[in-house]
Amino acid sequence: MRRVTSALLPLAAIFASPVQAESHPDFSGFWNLDFGKPPADAQAMVGQLPPNTVVIEDTGVVEFPENEYGGLKLKPDALAKAEAWKPTDEMKLSRVCLAPSVVYSIQGPFPFEIYQSDAMIVFKYEYFDQVRIVFMDGRSHPPADAPHSKMGHSLGHWEGDDLVIDTTHIAPSTITNNGLDHSENIHMVERYRKLADGTLLAIQWFEDPDVLDNNGARIIQWKRYPDQYVYPYDCDPSIAMEYQQLDGTQGEGGE
Repeated sequence: MRRVTSALLPLAAIFASPVQAESHPDFSGFWNLDFGKPPADAQAMVGQLPPNTVVIEDTGVVEFPENEYGGLKLKPDALAKAEAWKPTDEMKLSRVCLAPSVVYSIQGPFPFEIYQSDAMIVFKYEYFDQVRIVFMDGRSHPPADAPHSKMGHSLGHWEGDDLVIDTTHIAPSTITNNGLDHSENIHMVERYRKLADGTLLAIQWFEDPDVLDNNGARIIQWKRYPDQYVYPYDCDPSIAMEYQQLDGTQGEGGE
């Protein structure tokens, strides 16, 4: 098991920004996806991305069809695996309630709540009832052989008014929900910025040299709504059994 480190030094230079401010924006509250046109700040943030990065456009309810990966360049083994994927694979009993990793979760159309303090920031996602802790206390990532999880291990710091989150130790899962899976060595960096109109804008960047020959990024934005809360996701796996009956397939795997 190895850690991805190839972009750490370039990222440090590219994401360099003014000295940390004494006070920071308040990101606390309930946020829901904003389907509007990305603001001008988004293009400025894209300009800060490392070289060899493609911005994939699958945010929200958009899902790529088979054999479409938004400009991501797959290595041969990853491409062969992705090309063998079929949409019916996701309706197997073993997969229909399988939560994705944070790499895919954050771009979906489901809302989330943020709880913010100086020591940590907590994201409570409605999607699959996932909870993510971002440590803000200056600690380091754990050793490479530490356990991996779908939410990974996230470290945050402020660069001016921007919240920057560095995440490793993410368990393998989907990138684009159509057969392209990342490895356990994926490395993700996010930058969150609160705009003057209250929009929360983020750019998500990731690299995975085990799977990809280039890097990926997404632009995502949300609006805050007062006095609202996330609801339990409560995925019911029986939908897979119902699908198998309608589709005429048999067995736990639907094969």
